[in-house]
Amino acid sequence: MVNKEEFRRKVILTAGQIFSRYGFRKTTMEEIATALKMGKSSIYYYFDSKEEIFEAIVRNEANILRNELTTAIKSVDSPVDKMKKYVFVRMKSFEKLANYYNAIFDKNLDHFDFIEQIREKYDREELAILRLILYHGSRKNVFSIVNSEYTALAIQTTLKGLEVPLFWKKREVNIESRLNAILDVLFNGILRKQ
Repeated sequence: MVNKEEFRRKVILTAGQIFSRYGFRKTTMEEIATALKMGKSSIYYYFDSKEEIFEAIVRNEANILRNELTTAIKSVDSPVDKMKKYVFVRMKSFEKLANYYNAIFDKNLDHFDFIEQIREKYDREELAILRLILYHGSRKNVFSIVNSEYTALAIQTTLKGLEVPLFWKKREVNIESRLNAILDVLFNGILRKQ
């Protein structure tokens, strides 16, 4: 007897690799079935469509990202270290979680309702995490923040702006040095100290 959740998990992991290699449009149910060494009908017993599999994959990767970010933030105490951990883990996780990343940023997938729901949830969660880090930093007199909402939004916008050159161009880019440069501007500004 096949455990339903175990089988769904196997499909999600296997199909996730195929989707991340070929993209949503080019991946077929036949390829997924072949990789799993079974017939398409077996997969259709557990998933109604390729879209449903993709949604399960994206939601799974969203949970992985959320868990990695939470663990990273909890692993350090200082607000500066929390922000650094958040930025590094966030940007490095997107490299590994290709399907989630594509779902969030690929405009060709806009016609799926679940994509917009995931995008909105991701943005809300990210802003909440950033606001929390900023709030704690402000309370500890580490950060000087006039408006945590706007500051969180500015950081989020900066990070989103980095995603395209870091991951879409796939050139040899030193991610660490770029992230450190952004963190330097974030923490120290560009004004000369008097």
